[in-house]
Amino acid sequence: MKQQEEKIKREDWVKAQPQELPKPTYYPFFLALGLIFLGWGILAGWIIGVAGFIIIVAALIGWINLLRHEAKRNRR
Repeated sequence: MKQQEEKIKREDWVKAQPQELPKPTYYPFFLALGLIFLGWGILAGWIIGVAGFIIIVAALIGWINLLRHEAKRNRR
């Protein structure tokens, strides 16, 4: 049993990825809000549905743009 339990030196450990957490953002909240408005617009009226669609598009554009800039920063 001792043969199976090889001890690994602390110097050989590898840090978990990612070492740095991404910054908090409100884009997931607005994406969920847009989905709710879009669903509500199907029941209540087209104006609310269009507002939900606009919120979804704006949230996706902002979130994707944030992720692209973060990926560029991490490559450097």
